[in-house]
Amino acid sequence: MIQEDAERVCDLISSRGQVGGRTIVAIAGPPASGKSTLAEAVVHALNAQQDTSVPHAALFPMDGYHLDNRVLEERGLLSRKGAPETFDAHGFCSAVKTIQTAEYETFHPVFDRNQDLAIANAIPIHPNTPVVVAEGNYLLMEQDPWTSLADVFSATVFVCPTLEELKIRLRNRWLQHGFDPKTALERASRNDLPNAELVLRSSRKADLTLSQNDSNTGAHQPV
Repeated sequence: MIQEDAERVCDLISSRGQVGGRTIVAIAGPPASGKSTLAEAVVHALNAQQDTSVPHAALFPMDGYHLDNRVLEERGLLSRKGAPETFDAHGFCSAVKTIQTAEYETFHPVFDRNQDLAIANAIPIHPNTPVVVAEGNYLLMEQDPWTSLADVFSATVFVCPTLEELKIRLRNRWLQHGFDPKTALERASRNDLPNAELVLRSSRKADLTLSQNDSNTGAHQPV
């Protein structure tokens, strides 16, 4: 399924590519929708099509703009990590706009799930890389500052499994972290599912919508 969807996204990018400029693509969706896995597959597919030392595509994940746990704890937001207010949204949006026109190499943070923190300057984007694939929960949200990116994205993709599918995936995430089934469901229901519902309710229509539903939810979990 991922390979087929990645091909559809690549076709969309090809049809929306900016001549003489950089093409910024948004892949959005709720947590555990599969957007990150899809974005990685798209970047891999685009880079496999070229044989130069400069990557044809770069991945730019929103998760690198998580606020640090110490900041979240001071603000009483640690239990809400992943909600819109727990990101440096303005910083991310400014970075996307910079990437669109930058004629120099730029460096951006990446989120390390094992350490549960963002690592600065871990993602280099070459000035001659023509396609940048941004991915994250809130890229298509009809709220400031996310709406300021509407004219920046050349193509938009929204990944939206059913809520029931998301509930299973989110519960399984916490199971994989060692929690018992009851606690895993409570954690998913308390924060992850409200965030997922917000994304589904408040995101604008994308150029391409993908379901990414998968009954094999006991296997590798999409992100």
